[in-house]
Amino acid sequence: MDTHALLDRHSDALALFTDRVHAVRADQWDDATPCAEWTVRDLVNHLTAEQLWVPALVVEGRGTAEAPDAFDGDVLGAHPAVTWDRAASAAKAAFNGPGALARTVVLSYGERPATAYCAQMVADATVHTWDLSRAIGADETLPDELVAFTAREVAPYATGLARSGLFAPAVKPPPDADAQTKLLCLLGREPWSREWADRSGGAGGTSV
Repeated sequence: MDTHALLDRHSDALALFTDRVHAVRADQWDDATPCAEWTVRDLVNHLTAEQLWVPALVVEGRGTAEAPDAFDGDVLGAHPAVTWDRAASAAKAAFNGPGALARTVVLSYGERPATAYCAQMVADATVHTWDLSRAIGADETLPDELVAFTAREVAPYATGLARSGLFAPAVKPPPDADAQTKLLCLLGREPWSREWADRSGGAGGTSV
């Protein structure tokens, strides 16, 4: 995929998650999500912290090892949606900067091309959009382009994610599963189940 297409997918994923963040009602921030032990606020906080890292890594050339706890804890403050918007806008601008995708970034597991980092961010935002949608009762349908992109991105290392504890083990999809269901199952989700919603803290099979 060329860099223009990659940036388009990144923009699409951010816009999709942004739409869901703005759909969160005031009484839903403490609700459970399909992500183990994460509330809605925890989930949005995680994605927001990830966006805050982008300018530091891509523009400033910092490595996560230099200040691994720079964006730990609560980064949302009193106005979560506003904080998300600012972080997402800054991340988008960083990846779209001149020569940004030609650079190398230093992540916790080593140096990676900025294109690979951007692709991972697209996949993460896409899957977590489904998590947030399920948690707040919003439309769970993901765009076909983002589903296809994310499936291609995570397929080579999905097994490693499960072994690392970052995601729950893959789930066998139903025989008639569509592409979105297959993707969610690959990353440990069970889209036909709402068992997690009845558990304290949202535990339900997916860790990140």
